[in-house]
Amino acid sequence: MLDLLRTFTGCPTGPLKHLLLPRATIILYPSADAIVILDASNLELIRILAFQEVFPSLQYQGESVSCIAIDYAMNIIVASMNSRIAAWSLSGVQSNTWRIHSSLVLPDGDFVTTLDCRSGLLSVGSQSGLSVYTLILENDLLTWSKKWSARVVTPSLAKFAPTLKYIVTTSSDDNQVRLYSTTTGKQTQGIPHPRPITDVVWRYSSSSRSDDPALFTVTSDSALRIFLPVVDSAHRLQLHLTIDLFTSLTFPLASEFTTHSESKIIWLDREVIGPAIKAALIASVTNGIAMSTSQKVEDEDWDFFLRVLADGSLLLSAVVNIDRKPPTLLRQFTVSHSLPGILFPLPSNLYILPSRNAAGLTLITSPPLRTFVISAINLLNGRFDSLQLVAAGAEKVPWEDSKILHFVRTPAGRGVAVMRAEGGETWMVTDRGSNLSYLNSWSLADQVVVLDGGKLVATYSSESAMLTLHSNPPSTLQLPRVSCLFSTPSRLEHEFIVALTEDKFLFHIHISASSNPTLVLCSYDSLPLAQTPKLIIPVDPMAWSRTATLEGHDTLLSISEDGELCFWTLGHGSTPGWRCTGRVRTGRKGFRMARCSSAKKSVLVSGHPDGQELTIWDSNESEFASGLEHQRIFSASEPIYDLDWTSTPDNQSILAVGFAHYVELLCEQRKTYFGDDPVWAICFKIEVARYVPYPINDSIWLANGSLLVGAGRHMFLYGQAPSYEPGAFSDSLFVHVARNNGPLQDYHPQMLLQCLLWGKISLVKRIIVSLEKAIHGREEFHWQPLAVEDYLQRDEVQEPAMKPVRRHDFLSGSPEQSESVDDEGFSRSVVASLVEHLEAQPLPHFTPNEHAHLIVLVQTTLETDEQQRALDANGLRYVLSMRSFYILNRRIASDPSSPRSDGDIPRRTGWRERLRYRDMIWAFHSESQDLLLNTSTAACNGKMLWSDARALGVFIWLTSVDAMKSHMETIARNEYMVGDDRDPVACSLFYFALGKVKLVHGLWRQAAWHNEQSIMLKFLANDFTQPRWRTAALKNAYALLSKQRYEYAAAFFLLGGSLKDAVSVCIKQLSDFQLAIALARVVELGNDGPILRDILNNTVLPIAFREGNRWLGSWAFWLLRRRDLSVRILLTPLRDLADSLGMQVPEIGEPHFDDPSLALLFSELRSKTLQTAAGTSEISGRREFNFVLQVARVFCRMGCHALALDLVRSWSFERPMAIARIDAEGANGMTSIPSSPISSRRHPATNPFLRRRSSIIIDMAIGSKISSSKQSPELIIPHDIAHGTIKGEGDLVARKAGLGSLIKSAKHDVQVPEFDMNAFF
Repeated sequence: MLDLLRTFTGCPTGPLKHLLLPRATIILYPSADAIVILDASNLELIRILAFQEVFPSLQYQGESVSCIAIDYAMNIIVASMNSRIAAWSLSGVQSNTWRIHSSLVLPDGDFVTTLDCRSGLLSVGSQSGLSVYTLILENDLLTWSKKWSARVVTPSLAKFAPTLKYIVTTSSDDNQVRLYSTTTGKQTQGIPHPRPITDVVWRYSSSSRSDDPALFTVTSDSALRIFLPVVDSAHRLQLHLTIDLFTSLTFPLASEFTTHSESKIIWLDREVIGPAIKAALIASVTNGIAMSTSQKVEDEDWDFFLRVLADGSLLLSAVVNIDRKPPTLLRQFTVSHSLPGILFPLPSNLYILPSRNAAGLTLITSPPLRTFVISAINLLNGRFDSLQLVAAGAEKVPWEDSKILHFVRTPAGRGVAVMRAEGGETWMVTDRGSNLSYLNSWSLADQVVVLDGGKLVATYSSESAMLTLHSNPPSTLQLPRVSCLFSTPSRLEHEFIVALTEDKFLFHIHISASSNPTLVLCSYDSLPLAQTPKLIIPVDPMAWSRTATLEGHDTLLSISEDGELCFWTLGHGSTPGWRCTGRVRTGRKGFRMARCSSAKKSVLVSGHPDGQELTIWDSNESEFASGLEHQRIFSASEPIYDLDWTSTPDNQSILAVGFAHYVELLCEQRKTYFGDDPVWAICFKIEVARYVPYPINDSIWLANGSLLVGAGRHMFLYGQAPSYEPGAFSDSLFVHVARNNGPLQDYHPQMLLQCLLWGKISLVKRIIVSLEKAIHGREEFHWQPLAVEDYLQRDEVQEPAMKPVRRHDFLSGSPEQSESVDDEGFSRSVVASLVEHLEAQPLPHFTPNEHAHLIVLVQTTLETDEQQRALDANGLRYVLSMRSFYILNRRIASDPSSPRSDGDIPRRTGWRERLRYRDMIWAFHSESQDLLLNTSTAACNGKMLWSDARALGVFIWLTSVDAMKSHMETIARNEYMVGDDRDPVACSLFYFALGKVKLVHGLWRQAAWHNEQSIMLKFLANDFTQPRWRTAALKNAYALLSKQRYEYAAAFFLLGGSLKDAVSVCIKQLSDFQLAIALARVVELGNDGPILRDILNNTVLPIAFREGNRWLGSWAFWLLRRRDLSVRILLTPLRDLADSLGMQVPEIGEPHFDDPSLALLFSELRSKTLQTAAGTSEISGRREFNFVLQVARVFCRMGCHALALDLVRSWSFERPMAIARIDAEGANGMTSIPSSPISSRRHPATNPFLRRRSSIIIDMAIGSKISSSKQSPELIIPHDIAHGTIKGEGDLVARKAGLGSLIKSAKHDVQVPEFDMNAFF
């Protein structure tokens, strides 16, 4: 998703070190107080080793690593800083993991000048001389023990011989090479040179027949000298050959290079070049290529020397017979000389290292740090033009060794300023966000703003109170003490600058569009607030800075002391000044940081008793949405250090939350109909701790979704590689966010589900047919999206006679196999073909759950179509929810890690014990309950237990007493038949509720295995209509309570005739109010019993208010025959409703207005009965308007944008109304009531509410006055409303007047018809 594209770890200024590992070759160089380890093949960062890991007190002391050495045998890195030496070793367990090995501190602050380490021996050159240490294990710790020390001339280089017999040293104080015995520390030889020595190299060859060393020295004139042992004195070295420009080139050509110091020469290690030549020879035999030169090299043991000249050309020379005796047989010759300009700019150091290609070689130059590849054959043949650049390191910048403080970017993120402790620099984003190009730098500044993609920068100094634009010539502007400086997009040539002073005044500054840009102060003002805000921050312009239209976008966000967010835009022209565009009351105090995105998503970090609280707020606040979208508590051990927003091209927000060693990326998650997933979730995590031990100083989003992270002195650029293709295995960040939160495809199961819920069955059938055509017989799946207008069409109501009726078992049965094809081609064969293809090849980017839901929805649509509308709309909604419920639970039971798909973050989906009350209420309002009961039973494999009935809410949604009694008896029988024991205890509660004591008595006769059989047979033989035996049953119930046999105790309470105690046990001990409701409805034979009403009033409604569950509350009010409240609770704030009813509810739950089905239920209930019409009249048009907007937003959050458009386009705000005729005496001449400012009012003859009036259920006395509040005063029409003055929610009066007219009309409509026998024929 996001890869580490570039690292900016500083440019090496001195020699590099390298280490050959089994799987890679690494290079090392010092950078300030750290050691940078890179992969030699591509310069990718492997690890940064910081001295503070070993010596924490050295953090940011301004000191630098001076020496590095590598023990090639033990894979140990040794480095020094002043008098301290640290060592790291490669872990043998975890590859590429470097661990602290050991440390050493020289006495008396003796500074280290050179290091070398080989096979557990450490040579340390310091200002006081030369020392050798050996590695020992002391108290289970690796320590360095001094072997000897000698006071010698301060060494600048010290290197062990391959045989460990000698140590060779050089010094910057003279031109002499000295050899010391590793064993005794005595000097064995001194070799004077004509010029300063720049490098010494011990030559070791495995093909040599002796252990005699060979030493190469390089002097400042780039002359390489070869020293070999004397024949009769092997411990002394003698000069045998010198290689310089004049021995390698002709005199006229060599004399052109006047400055020899610009020429660099290196020896090509035979251990590196030899295997490459052998691999090339093997390949040549295979390919039939003649390679005479390579064969000679292999046969005659050539030693190669590569020199880079001042003109950038490469000179390859060879020396033969170094390993032969006598040494006088040495012969030097030039192999090849390339054209000029092969290497430019001219490097200071060259290295030839192995390549991943066995027949190739890697050429490393420094500085500038670059990696080239060339085949061994081309190198020997002088074909340097085949040198291929693979990677290049960052160039040297002035302040790269200074600690990063924070980043500042341009509005569009195409330029970034890096503020450091000692200065700063600006960079331009290039290569589609995958690279940064250095532009310029500046000295120390307190505030910085970067403009024009990084080409312009303005700095502010608090000391001089001066804002300086770094143009040519510079432009300055005197300002008061500034606390914040930022830029905003502009349609002019340059962006605007906004300066915020410490007293919260705002300066708006333009930059003149001329050849010499200058600063121009345009306005100076403060925000029009009663109190000074605590914080003022810019709104991130990343998204809308890309658009041509910049007006109408917010620029600032202010936050008050009590946590109120205010959004501000700067007006121009006739309305200048800062104008507030919205407010959100968060209720948070003591916040520590805040940021606001382009989409006006605000994140706050505030204090919390357990640490820190991070909250994300949406700007759309209403009575239906508090604005709070996400809340998370972080412990004090993981404080948040940084926040930053970016936006996708379709204006979706992504939040980067920075911690000490990692950054979490949060994106919005699409809301699902059945899931409780958080709105925001972590989509990616960036961990820099694997690369660097420093904490993160800052992170910032740049253009194209790239994220720049600064840690210590180093920068890490994360993003999507430019070579990314949409079909790649891993999605880019923007694609991932769009896939998880953007608009859904037409065939997505969530879109199909919502269409079915909202009655768009014809549209679903069209989508299914189109999907089958898109899949069938095609190798690549391609979907042609439907037009938005297709979602705006209404389904035509078809009469049942239009199709032949066939019998069908809804869940598991099979219809008659006669094929039926409608006008759109929807048929059983089409569905069967589609399901077969989906099961064989799931659609791309679908999780397993989504795939399973799609198949079920396709099959359910077919079954619904074949049912010929025997199942009503509410019944269909229940069945869809029930099937999804079983799909989710079944998948979770089989695979706890489900659902997940490649490249997707798994959603947090857990096992659900029951359907949501929302889904139960659909069945409650359905007129197909017999079919629903059969469907539910079939879903339980034909044997529904009480746990199944509770999960499906059967006794909540059944309305027929006979059906409830019959089904309870079925449950009792199934409970008894569970297992092989046939325990009568399991079914006693249900049979006693049905009054079938004798049946239970008969079951006990068959329970011979039960130890309570004799007692129960004797006890149940009594007559429980008598008070004596009822009392005995109650006593047994209390005894069972004491033994915690709660369900059996409830059964005995029923046996004793105490329904109240039985339901109390169900509620308090069993925590199962559904069981209490089932018992009450069956025993009291309906919904009007006092026990049931007590359960609803004192248990169900408090639960509904406490949990914010409007569905459960609506159902409870419906059973209590307060159907006006059943409607009002759907839209009224629960606290207001509880207060109006006098309910003592200490805590009200979350409002849960994130369910679009609330609007569906409201639209069905508002005109169903006279009571619901009365409740609807209590809801203002403004509130209903905001409710519809909230539901439309929820649809968009679900990815169903077309349905959101359809909702706001087709929603009717009509209410019961009629023309009120008021005489002059009653209303002072008033003749009409004006309409609501929100909802338009039609003429009564066209009002759909009145046209359906004959079907309204009359559930109240026609002459009564209904109000949803405790007391409703008489309707009084104020004089100002009569004359057209509308204030607040004045349309409420008009609605109540309309309701009164409706009731009057109902009086005339309700007539008892005479009996007519012909009506039955």
